[in-house]
Amino acid sequence: MRWREGIVSGLGRSWTGAQELTVVVGDRDVRSLAYPDLVGSPVVGDRVLLNVGALDRGLGTGGYALVVAIPDRLPSDPPETGHLVKARYTPLQSMVLGADEQDSPDHAVLRDADDLFGTPVVVADLHSALPAVLAGVFEARPGTRVVYVMTDGGALPLAFSRTVSALRDAGWLGGTVTVGQAYGGDREAVTVHTGLLTAVHVLAAEVVVLTQGPGNLGTGTRWGFSGVQSGEAVNAVGTLGGRAVASLRISEADPRPRHRGISHHSLTAYGRVALQPADVVVPDLDGEFGDAVRDAAEPLKGRHRVVRVSVDGLYDALAAAPVKLSTMGRDLDADRAYFEAAAAAGRHAAGLVDIPPPGSGSQYS
Repeated sequence: MRWREGIVSGLGRSWTGAQELTVVVGDRDVRSLAYPDLVGSPVVGDRVLLNVGALDRGLGTGGYALVVAIPDRLPSDPPETGHLVKARYTPLQSMVLGADEQDSPDHAVLRDADDLFGTPVVVADLHSALPAVLAGVFEARPGTRVVYVMTDGGALPLAFSRTVSALRDAGWLGGTVTVGQAYGGDREAVTVHTGLLTAVHVLAAEVVVLTQGPGNLGTGTRWGFSGVQSGEAVNAVGTLGGRAVASLRISEADPRPRHRGISHHSLTAYGRVALQPADVVVPDLDGEFGDAVRDAAEPLKGRHRVVRVSVDGLYDALAAAPVKLSTMGRDLDADRAYFEAAAAAGRHAAGLVDIPPPGSGSQYS
């Protein structure tokens, strides 16, 4: 950790679980973020300790230093509930009540839960896909109850996501579950598997969306990226009897060749890691780019059901979303194909809600 000490000079925006602030460190103002549930609520004049490591390296922390402590005004101890430790064995580990642990009121429901009953689960690589998937769901099926399961591939605190806070306020999310080392959801769970079961059995999801939190770790290698877990999530969905809907990461604007067209992240995660079958949604895009996307998806047919989905009307649905759409700094108009691909996955998932699951006499295959 790179430690700094400073004085709070001003408070900025706040949303559920997070507070922006400005901290004077030496002769500069440092844009910072505090999680009041962990460190207490800062006020102007407080001395704070900061972690500036990722900020100084220019990494994807949203341009923030992170408040580690308000040492002269420590918060009261939280209630003694739960024994799930998140961010385990780090100086900032926290204890939460897991939906799946013995003292939870949800334990009786989850103890023997073993089936998602065909619930569609949209799996996406990047957190920025979340509002776009939801736009597609609600365009096709208004009023659908959607629950978001956030994995620990990116940010660990759900509170880091202004997107989730705004989607909650807009009524677009019926609940949230944080799994693995991630924390801060309406429910906590130990694994992706119990997170999915919690979404369906406890929070009554009709559609589940599963992505990592904000931030994406990549190394420019075939296997060294956090989105590998998208393939593992498909396996969890299939193992539990859900319907995995694989959202492709597609871009016509990304300057990096490995991410233009269908990103190698999607081709690796779904083509090599996912051993259970999924509906891989290919947006029906126009022109040579659309042809290139469809061609790139062909190898996925060996393991998955590749589904072409129209994007007609999805741009308007995306433009009307209650949050600003942004991926890698690009908005809807700068990378339209990316957002339409995610929305197409949502549209397809919404169409599966009222179809009986496989094995119940349906025509679904």
